[in-house]
Amino acid sequence: MREIVLINITGEDRPGLTAAITGALAQGGVNILDIGQAVIHDTLSFGILVEIPHTERGSSVLKEVLFTAYKLDQQVRFTPVSEADYQQWVSGQGKSRYIVTLLTRKVSAEQLQRVSAITAQYGLNIDHIDRLSGRMGLDMPADQGKGCIEFSVRGEPADVDALRAEFLSVAQELNVDIAFQRDSVFRRNRRLAVFDMDSTLIEAEVIDELAKAAGVGEQVSEITERAMRGELDFRASFKERLALLQGLSEGVLEEIGASLRLTEGAEVLFAELKRLGYKTAILSGGFTYFAKQLQAKLGIDYVFANELEIVDGKVTGRAVEPIVDAQRKADLLRQLAEQEGLRLEQTIAVGDGANDLPMLGLAGLGVAFRAKPLVKQSAKQAISTLGLDGILYLLGFRDRDGLE
Repeated sequence: MREIVLINITGEDRPGLTAAITGALAQGGVNILDIGQAVIHDTLSFGILVEIPHTERGSSVLKEVLFTAYKLDQQVRFTPVSEADYQQWVSGQGKSRYIVTLLTRKVSAEQLQRVSAITAQYGLNIDHIDRLSGRMGLDMPADQGKGCIEFSVRGEPADVDALRAEFLSVAQELNVDIAFQRDSVFRRNRRLAVFDMDSTLIEAEVIDELAKAAGVGEQVSEITERAMRGELDFRASFKERLALLQGLSEGVLEEIGASLRLTEGAEVLFAELKRLGYKTAILSGGFTYFAKQLQAKLGIDYVFANELEIVDGKVTGRAVEPIVDAQRKADLLRQLAEQEGLRLEQTIAVGDGANDLPMLGLAGLGVAFRAKPLVKQSAKQAISTLGLDGILYLLGFRDRDGLE
C-alpha cells in the first residue's frame, strides 16, 4: 500500500525552509508528485504532493514534517488524496493551456474578479497567477503606473471568439487590456518583431504633419482618419493625400523629423528585444526619411517604407514604387521570417491602422496598439492602456528580468 498526501505549509519565509522540509521527507523515502511555492510580502505558501511508501521509514514521515515545521514556526496541513482523484488530476495534463494577461495602470480587485469570472464561465481552470510587473509605490500617479497579472489557465473554451469578445468588452469598460493566447513553445521562442511607424512607434501621423506645413492639414487629416478606420483603400487614399503635398519644400522634412516624439515605452522595448536577440523591422506606409531616423535612434535592423519623390528641393506629390500598403506589409513579414529562418509563429507584428491587419493576422503575435475600434476587434491582441513596452508582458517578460 502507498499513501498520497498534499502537504501545505504557510508562514514567514526564511532561508533553508524548503531544504529542511524536503530533508524530512527524504528520510521516509518519499516520492514528489507535484510541488509549488510562492512568497507574497515575505509570507510563504508552500505546497507539495507526495507519495509515501508503506514502509517502516514512511510511517513516521508526516510526524517528522510536522516537527520540522514547528521548529521553523510554520503552520502545516495534511490532506489525504485518493488514488482515483490523483489519476483524474494526471489525466488533465494533456488539456490545452492558455495565457490570460491583464495589463493596467493599477491592479484592482474588480479587474481580477472580472477576468477570473470570465475564465470560469468558459470552463477554464486557473493553474497559476503571477505578477509580472514590478512593485508599485502607494503614491504612484495613476497615469504612470504599470501593472501586469498573468493567469495560466487549462481547458478548451467552447467558443473562443465569444470569450475574446467578452474580454474585449470588459477591457473597454474597465480601461484595461486583456490578452488571451495559447501557451506554446513559440510564445517563448519568438525572434522577429515588425512595427508600423506612424501612431505606433511615434506619436504622430507624419503625412498629417507635412500637410499642416503645406496648408492642407484638414483635408489630409480627414482622409487619414478614414483610411485608418478602414473606410478607404490605403493605396488610393495615400496617393490622394500625397498629391496634396506637391511643392512642399524639402527643408520642412528636417524640421518635422526633429519634432517627432517616440511613443511611451519604445526605447525600453527595443533595448530589451535587442538584448534578447530579436531582429526588428519597420514596415510602414509612412516615409523612409523618418523611418531611417528611428532606425538610427532605436537600433532597428530593417526598414521598409515609402520613398518620397523630391525634385529640385520640392516634393512632387508622388512616391517611388512599390508603395508599402497592407498587402506589402504582410508580404514583407513573410519574406523577413523566411530570410531569418523563422516560422511565422515566431514573429510579432504591431500596428494601429486597418492597413496593418493583414500582417497582424499573419504574425504569431499580432498586437493592435492604441488602435481604432475596428482594428482592436479584428486583431489577436490589443494594447491601449500601457506603452509599447507592455508587449514584453505578452511574452512572459517580468520587470525584474529587464536591463539594470
